[in-house]
Amino acid sequence: MRSVRKRWTVCTISLLLIFYKTKEIARTEERQEAPLAGDGELSLSRSMINSSDKIIRKGGSSIFQHAVEGWKINSSLVLEIRKNILRFLDAERDVSVVKSSFKPGDVIHYVLDRRRTLNISQDLHSLLPEVSPMKNRRFKTCAVVGNSGILLDSGCGKEIDSHDFVIRCNLAPVVEFAADVGTKSDFITMNPSVVQRAFGGFRNESDRTKFVHRLSMLNDSVLWIPAFMVKGGEKHVEWVNALILKNKLKVRTAYPSLRLIHAVRGYWLTNKVHIKRPSTGLLMYTLATRFCDEIHLYGFWPFPKDLHGKPVKYHYYDDLKYRYFSNASPHRMPLEFKTLYVLHNRGALKLTTGKCVQQ
Repeated sequence: MRSVRKRWTVCTISLLLIFYKTKEIARTEERQEAPLAGDGELSLSRSMINSSDKIIRKGGSSIFQHAVEGWKINSSLVLEIRKNILRFLDAERDVSVVKSSFKPGDVIHYVLDRRRTLNISQDLHSLLPEVSPMKNRRFKTCAVVGNSGILLDSGCGKEIDSHDFVIRCNLAPVVEFAADVGTKSDFITMNPSVVQRAFGGFRNESDRTKFVHRLSMLNDSVLWIPAFMVKGGEKHVEWVNALILKNKLKVRTAYPSLRLIHAVRGYWLTNKVHIKRPSTGLLMYTLATRFCDEIHLYGFWPFPKDLHGKPVKYHYYDDLKYRYFSNASPHRMPLEFKTLYVLHNRGALKLTTGKCVQQ
């Protein structure tokens, strides 16, 4: 009987020791995660991210609208963020590889799949820029336009077009939605998957004509194609390159550097924002800090409903569905949004999610 009681006592003590040790480890990790690299001005700790979530959930549209109307730029914070991002990447350089980086026939490893390789074709090499398309370019105000359905009925078109430089994502259509999204396009991203999703994989001549017409509207804009990320889109990239060359389209092609996505992810992870792979929107904001003094975000809303409970489309221009909170997703868009919301409240950027005031 005594031996049984003794064993129970030892087990109880052991469990208590494990409990207190685990608690102490958790406290230590919290203390380590609390500060950001750099000055306290940039603190984006987990507690701040969580508190912004409560503001969005509980405060309703009136609080967020007031935050937009009373927004004022914090120039010192903008400069501090730019300086800290420059420790990880230089957007002027990393926005694109240049012609001298490769020669036709070179074999490179995909950024997100190092086991697979890509051959640099003659067409691809001929479209590489001689110098960075963003070399020595600076702008007072920039708009980064996401593709959320939150833009529908926003009336933000004129405001977006009023900015000195407009960045758009994934070759989204603009003409038929001009009142809400504007038409000005200075820098446009295009994932290879867009060819299949929006242009039928170029299966017939009408698909190719539609694509050529869309690019012809860009004139001298930068078309940013992430060609080196993962295997699977290389044939689409080659088809796009061939059409640009064949039709002598006046676009300035750019292909992001092999280190860009890891450098951007490294910056945010260092700042305790635990993203998986940065979304195109977050990538564009991060790049824009290099050459924009004031950044305005539109069409960023990674939630299925707005603040009034009204359904919001994933894309303003189609019916594609997206599971924002799925662990299978390569992105953590709600976390990215909460981070951007904190930065909005601190004057580092302006995040517009409602209707724009008509001038």
